[in-house]
Amino acid sequence: MPQDNSTSKVSRWDQHGREHVVRVRRAGVQRTVHCDTCGWRKGAQFLPWLKAEEHLAEAHQATVDPAATRQPSR
Repeated sequence: MPQDNSTSKVSRWDQHGREHVVRVRRAGVQRTVHCDTCGWRKGAQFLPWLKAEEHLAEAHQATVDPAATRQPSR
């Protein structure tokens, strides 16, 4: 039986303009949240992206969503 392995990421910028990234890896029903900046890692069965956002805000004060700051092209 093939196993579904995929990775997505949550990125936020801190007040100094540095980008911090937390990756959410999925293997079947198991999800692992891993911070590229500090190496923090946690298993997360429910709401892994929310846990990633919380870690970025608490550990790195990174709260600015780069996707929200993009201006639509005209």
